[in-house]
Amino acid sequence: MTTLKDISNIEDIKIMVDTFYANVRKDNLLGPIFNDKLQNRWAEHLEKMYGFWQTILFDVRAYSGTPFPPHKQLPVEKTHFDRWIMLFNTTIDAQFAGPLTEEAKMRATNMAHMFNHKIDYFRNQDKAL
Repeated sequence: MTTLKDISNIEDIKIMVDTFYANVRKDNLLGPIFNDKLQNRWAEHLEKMYGFWQTILFDVRAYSGTPFPPHKQLPVEKTHFDRWIMLFNTTIDAQFAGPLTEEAKMRATNMAHMFNHKIDYFRNQDKAL
């Protein structure tokens, strides 16, 4: 049995992000949404995600911006976020283990729940107008 190492550097983040989004692209629920939105801009998106996770996990200011606005108009519901969390956790668990790995999973789960809540909030606000 191979012992998995913890996420410890930018190369690990790149492996995590690249593998996760390769799984997203192939997923029958999430793939069509991401592929339609990103089209030929996957490399740009992955670079942003490297910086995002480097900032989150290593407190290195490699990402600036607000991640929610680009997601606000996506045609997603709780089912999509549940799948996103499941894919993220299974992807990362197959590659890494340790405190930063657990931190990444917790942060991803919290972010997915927050995005889902905020999208629902904005949709309900739009309906009320």
